[in-house]
Amino acid sequence: MARTKGRLTQRDIAKLAGVSQAAVSLILNGGAEQARLSSETRERVMAVIQGTGYVADPLARQMHKKGNQLLGVFTYEPVFPNAQADFYTPFLLGIEGEAERLGYDLLLFTSTPVEDGRRKLFRKESRLRLADGCIVIGREQDRDELARLAADGYPFVTIGRRDDDSEQIPYVGADYLTVTRDLVRRAHDLGHSHLLYVGDGSGAESLMDRWQGFSEAVATLGLTGDRTAPMVAPSEIIERALASGATVLFCEVADGALALAREVDTRRLSSRLSVVAMGSAASLSLPSLQLSGFELPREEMGRQAVRTLSAIIENRSVERQILLRPNTVDGQTLRKREQ
Repeated sequence: MARTKGRLTQRDIAKLAGVSQAAVSLILNGGAEQARLSSETRERVMAVIQGTGYVADPLARQMHKKGNQLLGVFTYEPVFPNAQADFYTPFLLGIEGEAERLGYDLLLFTSTPVEDGRRKLFRKESRLRLADGCIVIGREQDRDELARLAADGYPFVTIGRRDDDSEQIPYVGADYLTVTRDLVRRAHDLGHSHLLYVGDGSGAESLMDRWQGFSEAVATLGLTGDRTAPMVAPSEIIERALASGATVLFCEVADGALALAREVDTRRLSSRLSVVAMGSAASLSLPSLQLSGFELPREEMGRQAVRTLSAIIENRSVERQILLRPNTVDGQTLRKREQ
């Protein structure tokens, strides 16, 4: 059965199932009284509920009224592999600390199978309704699933800015536009006039914001700004920069910035090329090679997500779309241009 568009009522469910509205109410409210209904009636109602996607909204509202003080955390990628621990851990620390302060327990949704490296929020036996609301984290999130959560009225907050024409998606994100503009201005102040952006500048909102901030600052300051795709070896990117006359590499992917900085250092080109890491500059730095760039306030983003979600659940007035400014990191890889 196709999911019906719009907000369904118990009367709609009853009509689709061919039963009374009272029967639908008994099933939705649970308890022993629904045993009075025949198994055929229960099966018909549950088939309509599951087929239309109605189940998440009313049951979630029922749980919210009980105030069980339970927040869900859903991650599109697995949390625990070592390769992703550095990315998720600060968010989770912030979420845990603020949840404890506000008196909430946390429920980490892990039962959804991982397919092609990602989970799905919705499945046949979704357990989202067990929590009063949910914090959604992921490098790449499913826009359709987020839109469905918003349409169902289920309280949630995403970590990371999400484009949404209806402005219904609540989020706590990073202000990549402002911090990228500031770093381009800093490069300009150090005498650099030709910059090379290493990255696609497309896809996720965080990547588009980086590219937009870079492009706007280059245009405002009258600089030369080129772009090259990152899917080549660091040595090839450096050769392209040298051939074009660029003196600063703005690297969209932070670990790529570390590889470029090491290559520049190994080839003794630090007097000719600077490197800027557009994220995780402090986390990825080595004692002998401290990256210049910015660091996301990930722990504070986690805390703010809990505060925002708590206000939404409790129907308190709150700003639903928040951007926090990343912290700039001076480092050693953005240097004054030598004439």
